[in-house]
Amino acid sequence: MWRGLWTLVARAARGPRSPRPCTRQGSGAPAPGSGATVFALSSGQGRCGIAVIRTSGPASGQALRSLTAPRDLPPARKACLRLLSDPRSGEPLDRALVLWFPGPQSFTGEDCAEFHVHGGPAVVSGVLQALGSVPGLRPAEAGEFTRRAFALGKLSLTEVEGLADLIHAETEAQRRQALRQLDGELSHLCRGWAETLTKALAHVEAYIDFGEDDNLEEGILDRADSEVRELEVALGAHLRDARRGQRLRSGAHVVVAGPPNAGKSSLVNLLSRKPVSIVSPEPGTTRDVLETPVDLAGFPALLSDTAGVREGVGPVEQEGVRRAQKRLEQADLILAVLDASDLASPSSCNFLDTVVMPAGAGSPNGRSQRLLLVLNKSDLLPAGGPDPSADLPPYLLLSCLTGEGLDGLLEALRKELAALCGDPSTGPPLLTRARHQHHLQGCLDALGHYKQAKDLALAAEALRVARGHLTRITGGGGTEEILDIIFQDFCVGK
Repeated sequence: MWRGLWTLVARAARGPRSPRPCTRQGSGAPAPGSGATVFALSSGQGRCGIAVIRTSGPASGQALRSLTAPRDLPPARKACLRLLSDPRSGEPLDRALVLWFPGPQSFTGEDCAEFHVHGGPAVVSGVLQALGSVPGLRPAEAGEFTRRAFALGKLSLTEVEGLADLIHAETEAQRRQALRQLDGELSHLCRGWAETLTKALAHVEAYIDFGEDDNLEEGILDRADSEVRELEVALGAHLRDARRGQRLRSGAHVVVAGPPNAGKSSLVNLLSRKPVSIVSPEPGTTRDVLETPVDLAGFPALLSDTAGVREGVGPVEQEGVRRAQKRLEQADLILAVLDASDLASPSSCNFLDTVVMPAGAGSPNGRSQRLLLVLNKSDLLPAGGPDPSADLPPYLLLSCLTGEGLDGLLEALRKELAALCGDPSTGPPLLTRARHQHHLQGCLDALGHYKQAKDLALAAEALRVARGHLTRITGGGGTEEILDIIFQDFCVGK
């Protein structure tokens, strides 16, 4: 219903079709400052107590006057109760709070207005259609409000990404990281690095232009070299974060594996707090990889339930085993599950030898994998605990049936995921996107070319390239295609 309503509003705002010049950029959104004023529902769609409708652009004041009585603008940044009426018919629409944000002291930097109306579909539909009838207003494109804020210098590109991550945050760790990025920590860090390179470049350029004069300070090139070396160390430290920021944003890949009937599906259901997987005493019930996003101890994770690893089964189950082994190679963390009451069985011994023991020694791709060994069905154990003859690495006891041992498992998961994703509340800002890592690596490579350059002109060019990579992280010199992708993540009203 809401999608159809928005189509009707857009058609009403366009009015009769007539030839007009195209002002669209790559994303389909007109350029900020092109004279258009946009409006959209900014709060969540559907019935609610209060819905927020916002406008941005030079006609925002006219829109506010057209819909409210009295017709004068309210004091800036102060909520006022006004009667909203249709400017064409004069019909009352709602009694609502309105706010006026004259630019540049607004989210977008333009004149903005907000209508806090009752959230019923009829009220929202009436106000949107009334705004569509005001000359100079049109419905906003997805992310257009934030794009205008970026174009007018209210937000850097990394802050825009932080805002998008905050809107989509589902865990405490994601929220903390998004807030830090929205507050500008990453952009401030990159700007500081860029300033360091600007100083180094100025020193090199000065030596090129005035090296034969006696007016230059001694050691000016040595100072540039020292600044570059310090920056290399800082960049290297950030690039060694092993994708922690990207895992924090998208979720760490946690694979639950083990022999048949060890309780893998029961564990997945317990951790996800919903019946994701079918649980049955029959071995081989799970034959494909089942994935579900979960919040594990405040960190995002993609939890994968896999087929029981065993030999000598039919072709369908064998394909499931093959897929399980493939997932194990890709896992950030393996939850290895064994039946605590059946550790001496051939399937348990084979799983220990082929998965648990090699994980600590390193995976085939050369990286050591994190693994937690979970002995399930602890409620079936005698008072003495697991079989003392079993040669086991450190393990956690758990009963998926009674829930005993779950708190200990969650605490162990929290520590592992904190190491994988980083602590978003402390330390330097994390790199949450692949493009951040790409540009930092490009900057580091350019600094390597600077050190190897035999000619000062080539050294200066390498510094310019390195600086360009840093400015692209915060939005300087970014291509339209990259901007389009980033802003398409936003809803229409943001």
